[in-house]
Amino acid sequence: MLFSFDQFTALNRLLGGLWRLILLNLLWTGVTLLGLGVLGIGPASYALARYLDRWIRHGETPPTVRTFWRDAREQLPASMAMGALLLGAGAVIGVNLLSLTDWYLRAANHLALGVLLLIGGFVFAVMASTEVRGVRRRISAALLLGLGSLHRTILGAAAVIVLELLMARFAVALLPLLGAVLPALAVALILRPVLTELTAPTADEPRALAPAPS
Repeated sequence: MLFSFDQFTALNRLLGGLWRLILLNLLWTGVTLLGLGVLGIGPASYALARYLDRWIRHGETPPTVRTFWRDAREQLPASMAMGALLLGAGAVIGVNLLSLTDWYLRAANHLALGVLLLIGGFVFAVMASTEVRGVRRRISAALLLGLGSLHRTILGAAAVIVLELLMARFAVALLPLLGAVLPALAVALILRPVLTELTAPTADEPRALAPAPS
């Protein structure tokens, strides 16, 4: 069976997008390891969120390696601090879950872990896609975006979990190639309508770009 031109174009676009996701995942892993994990995960996650925002929301696909490396250095101190802060909070919660025996304290730490995962999932997208500044404001914005799009967040998290479980069961080799980029892609897709609406001009704004009548 021969492919039509439209089908071939769609297949080529799909394969090109898959390769770009794999390359982004490898770059994320490389930058994270370059920063020894604690100092690298923040810049890597920021660069990943920045590239995905350009791609998903604006349809831009600049050169992947050069753009990712530039973005990883764009907000280096802030992204390093945010990554280290999230990892530190996760370590504290992990130690508590391993050491505590009271059910209410364990329940509180499970709740804190869920909130931390929500913040960690959205905060780098906030840094990459908005003008929000300051650690507390960025964390608050990430929490608000995650809770404000809770139905999309739940669906996106479920889709990522199912896909990664399927890869772990049937295609383990794909986990190191797509394991980190899939959650970031889900966040970019969740935030696309929200950020598009937030950045769209309102009816009250003057149409400054419209040509004046001659």
